[in-house]
Amino acid sequence: MKYKLSVVSYLNTIPFIYGLNQYELDKKLDISLDIPSACAEKLLSKKVDIGLVPIVVLKQLEDAQIISDYCIGADGVVETVCLLSDVPFDEIEGALLDYQSRTSVELLKILLKEYWRVSPKLIESNENYETQISGKIAGLIIGDRAFHFQDKFKYTYDLSDIWKKMTGLPFVFACWIANKKLDEDFKKEFNNALKFGVENIEEAIKSAAHIYSHCKNPEDYLNNKISYLLDEEKRKGMELFLQKI
Repeated sequence: MKYKLSVVSYLNTIPFIYGLNQYELDKKLDISLDIPSACAEKLLSKKVDIGLVPIVVLKQLEDAQIISDYCIGADGVVETVCLLSDVPFDEIEGALLDYQSRTSVELLKILLKEYWRVSPKLIESNENYETQISGKIAGLIIGDRAFHFQDKFKYTYDLSDIWKKMTGLPFVFACWIANKKLDEDFKKEFNNALKFGVENIEEAIKSAAHIYSHCKNPEDYLNNKISYLLDEEKRKGMELFLQKI
């Protein structure tokens, strides 16, 4: 029987997908590519067994199991989770929330309250909401779309960087979670496949050249902005974040 797996369809997951393909685990898995909120919904509703999902799921899913030593994290600037604005933070009256995100929305709420100490109106959004970012209405944009908006607004607030300044800890956006007990041999092979992908980022990029044309320097982004190892410091950051939401 194949495990069903949902993985985020962003540039930062290319090393993971490359590793799974190289280990031929794609033949043992039924893989779907989704936006983060859809990954979470599929795991919570048990449409899939495994997901690279926003870490808020850990508070929503009973018996959630982190099954890998790898994640989507950042230790400072990440570039792809940003609040964009025409005005400084203390003049923002409303903030459009990215419909693709769960964890990043909660992170923004924490930073607005605890770091900036402001309380703009939070506005739910849908597709093409980016066109509404104007004047005193800011917008949270995550994922690969953020590359398109670099330098388009006067103010760019990188949420991972601000979290690091506020807490001194890295931030974990998503980790590999299962909603059922998995075969131990499979888990070892799965983790080794992810490790292989992370250790061969340049080859992973070459294998997916058609995907990252929107990013000027994918090597720098994947090597220096995304931090993949779910180490002790990231676990501390994750625990602190989950306490705050």
